[in-house]
Amino acid sequence: MDKVYAPAEIEQRLYERWEAAGYFTPRPAPRSYCIMIPPPNVTGTLHMGHAFQDTIMDALTRMHRMQGEATLWQPGTDHAGIATQMVVERQLEATGQRRSDLTREAFVERVWAWKEQSGGTIARQLRRLGASVDWSRERFTMDPQLSQAVTEAFVRLHAEGLIYRGARLVNWDPVLRTALSDLEVLAEEETGQLWYLRYPLCDGTGHVVVATTRPETMFGDAAVAVHGEDERYRHLIGRHLTLPLAGREIPIIADNYVDPAFGTGCVKITPAHDFNDYAVGLRHALPLINVFTPDARLNDNAPPRLRGLNREQARARIIEELQQAGLLDRVEPHRLMIPRGDRSGAVIEPYLTDQWYVRVAPLASEAIAAVESGRVRFVPGNWDRTYYQWMRNIEDWCISRQLWWGHRIPAWYDEQGDIYVAHNAAEAAGAARARHGRDVPLRQDEDVLDTWFSSALWPFSTLGWPARTPDLERFYPTDVLVTGFDIIFFWVARMIMFGLKFMQDVPFREVYVHGLIRDAEGQKMSKSKGNVIDPLDIIDGIGLPELLAKRTSGLMQPHLAASIELATRKQYPEGIPAYGTDALRFTFASLATQSRDISFDLARVAGYRNFCNKLWNAARFVLLSLEEAAVSRTVDHGPAPAAERWIRSRLGATIAAVDGALREYRLDFAASALYEFTWREFCDWYLEIVKPVLQSQDQAARQRARRTLLAVLETLLRLLHPLMPFITEEIWLRVAPLAGVAGESIVLARWPDAREFPADEAAEDEMRWIMQVVLAIRQIRGEMDIPPSRRLPLLLRHASERELTLIQRHEGLLTHLAGLESQRALEAGEAVPPAAAAVLGDLTLLVPISGLIDPVSELQRLERRAHKLEQEISRARGKLANDHFVRHAPAEVVEQERRRLAEFERTRAALARQIEQVRKLDRL
Repeated sequence: MDKVYAPAEIEQRLYERWEAAGYFTPRPAPRSYCIMIPPPNVTGTLHMGHAFQDTIMDALTRMHRMQGEATLWQPGTDHAGIATQMVVERQLEATGQRRSDLTREAFVERVWAWKEQSGGTIARQLRRLGASVDWSRERFTMDPQLSQAVTEAFVRLHAEGLIYRGARLVNWDPVLRTALSDLEVLAEEETGQLWYLRYPLCDGTGHVVVATTRPETMFGDAAVAVHGEDERYRHLIGRHLTLPLAGREIPIIADNYVDPAFGTGCVKITPAHDFNDYAVGLRHALPLINVFTPDARLNDNAPPRLRGLNREQARARIIEELQQAGLLDRVEPHRLMIPRGDRSGAVIEPYLTDQWYVRVAPLASEAIAAVESGRVRFVPGNWDRTYYQWMRNIEDWCISRQLWWGHRIPAWYDEQGDIYVAHNAAEAAGAARARHGRDVPLRQDEDVLDTWFSSALWPFSTLGWPARTPDLERFYPTDVLVTGFDIIFFWVARMIMFGLKFMQDVPFREVYVHGLIRDAEGQKMSKSKGNVIDPLDIIDGIGLPELLAKRTSGLMQPHLAASIELATRKQYPEGIPAYGTDALRFTFASLATQSRDISFDLARVAGYRNFCNKLWNAARFVLLSLEEAAVSRTVDHGPAPAAERWIRSRLGATIAAVDGALREYRLDFAASALYEFTWREFCDWYLEIVKPVLQSQDQAARQRARRTLLAVLETLLRLLHPLMPFITEEIWLRVAPLAGVAGESIVLARWPDAREFPADEAAEDEMRWIMQVVLAIRQIRGEMDIPPSRRLPLLLRHASERELTLIQRHEGLLTHLAGLESQRALEAGEAVPPAAAAVLGDLTLLVPISGLIDPVSELQRLERRAHKLEQEISRARGKLANDHFVRHAPAEVVEQERRRLAEFERTRAALARQIEQVRKLDRL
């Protein structure tokens, strides 16, 4: 092994070997295990959320593969209708073309060409992360077989009356000119205005004042609403108003939707341009008056002089005309939520259009029952409440999008507007011929399906549905879905509904819902905040200039570039070092708690890179200790030393802990158990314990120690492998043959069995006591500033017979680990010399300090330290006594200050004990 762990030298080499050997393809086995990758957008690149999620899925996949199951992690990408179309449209714009300059067929060809050239970025990045997906089965939602599945699902649902076409209000992006799902709409609070407009009563007896944030929609007003119990307006209910600038009459209606405390308590109702107003309009049978064109300009329902104005222009002209007519009462500043398209940034318009819908209620009832009965289990369990809340208030699903890229809706129209839903054009033509008795011209619907429609089929379309394939029989239902909570409704619920509908079974048995990765301060990662981290930059490293370029280029708000650069220079003055994949993956595992939000701190990656180094150096020590002699395979039948029994017992407990943690999707618990055993118990303790044995003249003891070292290390590598695949493979290939373990790769090695390392409570108690003694002596060394090279005498006071026996049995070990020169028990009545003391139950450990230190200089040093400590305590107490700090500082900052104060006070107590001991020595 190289002296230095260098992940860049091993990771890509090993992954290429794994993939070429076909290790990720399911092998014949009595049991199967399957995970479906949430298909990332084909336009996408690997971001922190992907990397976190894929680490979880890969860990589970690798563990089950090692457990001997036929394991499939199904990969693939989503065609991402809007995102992909925008990418190609921008390419066209760069050459001076527009989409409208091409035919639909020519544009789709351009998209396919782009996909073949550039659409594999995220797949290459997944390989860098070590994802053990079966690449031979990679799928794309626009593949012919998956497209066939989409058509089949649409035709079946339509035939059963579960898909229909109708006019309803949708989220409309006037730049992209398409309907959007709620997930594609980002609402943020912005500063706006509240305009108070006078609407005259038709009989000329006065007016009401209406407060609105959107005066440009007034030509779509169908009524003015007041609360039925608002005494100010009860006498006006049923009367009519003249709509300003239009002259049209509209009624005053009563509806409990109105908040009497908002504005004046009078609300204009515009059913075609507001979702709440739409519901009011349905209750009162109001007309739906659309006032905008698809690109959000005033249409023919506005006065001729205003037609063709965009929303901002129309607002300004309308306010101007109202003011001239004396109908503008006043204007007030107002904070409100503004919905914008996540791709275009345009303000979304609630818009009335003809769209295709899935009638969801009949599908939702069975999907709710599947979770209630336990056929699908959410982990953590509280997420089922979110699922129920959405599903029990579900509305019909708008599945059409006004795009060219995507699954074109399999519906054709004749000249009379009759609709023929069919698998293909020939089938539609046959249906039209049967209706009309002759061939008639048909045109296919221009719209495509919402991307979520094809994604809802993913768990079974990827396995060959609608054909009844062997893969479908073998792997459906899948075992677990790993996903974020933000798409429980958009994807998880729809997969359950479609799985039950088309496969008559749930698509997965469990849904593991993980939190969302945020930055170290708990802020959402976004390009506009300049806090996005590319996981590959953590793996490979990146210089400051390149990092600055990444964070400041292509900003939607270029004025933020300066502040982003300043923050980046402060946080990463030298860029980001290369940490390697395994350190990043282990960090993600340690963060996989059941919290909703997960703060990512790069310092943790540095810590786990040190962990990789620790494992590497431990393996080098073990291998170097074997160079001088072959390891005997002869089994010892004599009593095993306590240290050997202890390390094997601790390994068994660690295997059991990791097994239990991974079963419950607590990768954080698994990572913690692995870290503690590897660093603390194996490296810090057992390797130190065994060094004297390896250097002893007792050949049998040396061979036994080598066998134990190899067995423990080889097993530990297998246990670590799901979280740290690369470093474990690189070491295992060297260790396994020496340990007598056959196999060409750790990927296919057998998962450790805790029963092979049975618990030994007696050995654990014995070694735990020895370690306490060693740690106590090391603490005395640290407190008294005694160098490690100085051998210490040890006196024991009130030692029990058992403790004296253990001291005698492990005399050599204690001498080695604690740096002792002698050890003895105090005689009854023997005077206790000035000594540093540590208490273990009834036993007191004493290290005489006479001759070890200079009392005068040591007292001066300790008192200087105590003085500085008092200053720190005073500062911390002052901060915590400051009410403004406690009330306004972030909670984690206040808690950190409390922890610092507690630590200072503990240190002060220890210092006081040291000072008293040194003063005793000074007085002698």
